Amino acid sequence: MLTPSEPGTPPPAISAVICTVDRPDMIASAVASVLDGEHRDLELIVVDQSAGDETRRACERFAGDARFRYVHSEVRGLSAAYNRGIAEARADLIAFTDDDCVARPDWLRAILDVFAANPRVEMLYGQTLAPADYDAGGDVIPVLAFPAPRIIGRGHELEIIGMGANFALRRGLAGRLGGFDEALGGGGPLRSSQDYDFEYRAYRAGALVRLSPEPKVDHYGRRQRGEPWERTLEAYGIGDGAFYWKHVRCGDLTALRLLVQRLAKLSLRELLNPIRRKPSNLAYLRAYFVGIRRSMHFRVDSAQRLYVQVKGAGT
Repeated sequence: MLTPSEPGTPPPAISAVICTVDRPDMIASAVASVLDGEHRDLELIVVDQSAGDETRRACERFAGDARFRYVHSEVRGLSAAYNRGIAEARADLIAFTDDDCVARPDWLRAILDVFAANPRVEMLYGQTLAPADYDAGGDVIPVLAFPAPRIIGRGHELEIIGMGANFALRRGLAGRLGGFDEALGGGGPLRSSQDYDFEYRAYRAGALVRLSPEPKVDHYGRRQRGEPWERTLEAYGIGDGAFYWKHVRCGDLTALRLLVQRLAKLSLRELLNPIRRKPSNLAYLRAYFVGIRRSMHFRVDSAQRLYVQVKGAGT
């Protein structure tokens, strides 16, 4: 931990968390974008799961900023890093972005404004955009863009949507849900979908989730087309299948309906693809069934809707 907080200091208005693994060339830009933003009453926690010390050394330039903390974790997996970040954070509002993103100057201010104007909202997703000045060279940059706000929750349309590169939550929500499912997410045995799963559990718990276009980050995470992108799609599909099937295994008919609708939509898209001539998502569709099968390697805590990991399971 490069800069521990002074004992007895009041918590900041908001805690920001960046989880990282083996991206020492990008982490400094992500950190600087948050610390140099318009809102100054913050703490920024980097949770590093890298095997080497390159990322730690890249972060040393921020050691003189009392708002910055570096935490190294031997435990791998994005969900585990999220949970560690939540445990380390001192504020009641916690914002997350990725190590390959650059936050806009008003990112944290926009998040604070949304929560202040919507006291019943417990989680929000902001926009993750492709940088206007960045040439992806024909590669894929995953984004989440939406022009207008909307609410996901009881009494509103249920939609499984979001992107972990730009979200925030109230600490109490994470406590009620038991945190993120550490079997899901990048680096975990079930590969992805920790954000979808958390959002769905928030919906089941009666929380309101808001899609808010105001908080924006620019995503520099290129995904090379061809086999590398298909591997990414495969990871997404495995996680999505495992996420839905966990809730189906708990007797959740809503999750079953969502899963059937999703598979039907993907299958129809592939059947029409010779006419539409759009990139195939067949690798993603096939991976759903891999995720469903791998789900059965884990027990499920039906009360918290979390996978129970057993050493060696799912490998």
